[in-house]
Amino acid sequence: MGTYFHNMSITASSVTKYYDKQRALNEVSFSISQGEIVGFLGPNGAGKSTMMKIITCYIPPTSGSVSVCGYDVREASIDARKCIGYLPEHNPLYTDMYVREYLSFIGKIYGVPEIKKRVEQMIDMVGLGAEAHKKIEALSKGYRQRVGIAQSMIHDPRVLILDEPTSGLDPNQLAEIRDLIIRIGKEKTVMLSTHIMQEVEAICDRAMIIHKGNIVADSPTVQLAEFTKGASTKIVVEFSGTISPDVIKKIKGVQHLVSTAENIWEISTGAGIDIRKEISDLATQHHVSILTLNKKEQRLEDIFKELTIGNEA
Repeated sequence: MGTYFHNMSITASSVTKYYDKQRALNEVSFSISQGEIVGFLGPNGAGKSTMMKIITCYIPPTSGSVSVCGYDVREASIDARKCIGYLPEHNPLYTDMYVREYLSFIGKIYGVPEIKKRVEQMIDMVGLGAEAHKKIEALSKGYRQRVGIAQSMIHDPRVLILDEPTSGLDPNQLAEIRDLIIRIGKEKTVMLSTHIMQEVEAICDRAMIIHKGNIVADSPTVQLAEFTKGASTKIVVEFSGTISPDVIKKIKGVQHLVSTAENIWEISTGAGIDIRKEISDLATQHHVSILTLNKKEQRLEDIFKELTIGNEA
């Protein structure tokens, strides 16, 4: 064991995974040091869950190796698992159990000492207090995610692997779960997968982008944000009556304008420029109303396209 590996919570070297003849991961290598929150980003089907299942010892790699806290996931699977807390993408809970009953059950499997005390600590930590007396089936999606995070941390692991931890949450729940992950990340190594760019910008120190089984980018989140600054924002608006394109073009920040149907305009502006208020004022001046107004940030897929041109060969 070189000293280099002592600070490494997760090390993957040349990990390849085939399902039958289909290659899900291609020679993937990276290392994550203690106390980092790393976002693992990619479109659906890019290989995120496969990589996480290998790290958590659920499936073996076809070739290559992974170690967690210095333990090889194949050679020392039990030791590796003790270091890991895992929340799979489809949070598998026993919904007919009560919250406390379920957490004690998981804690006992891990052999957690002073289990009652630990369960209360977890309930407090993830903010389940008000709901802790209920059966899991009676909880909202946001609270179920909290139970999932609590079960993944009950044995105080050093490494947390969270697969799409915020999918399907409403905006309030989303903000709460994000804050929770940031708090947890102060003490632990966290790897979380997502296909939402803003998620990574909100939570992570570092982002790894995977596309078709290849890591195409790995950099601090700040740099990734720089990368997307050149991106554009698109606004799609439908007016109830006619407005001339020349008038729309006069709005500051408008770079490009396309009419996709009668009175429907797709307007491109520079990244981060929001002209929705100006459009609303324009409609009022011309005595027409706005039937729909949507803002589309440059999507992760567009960034992939930029990152993956040249990787397609």
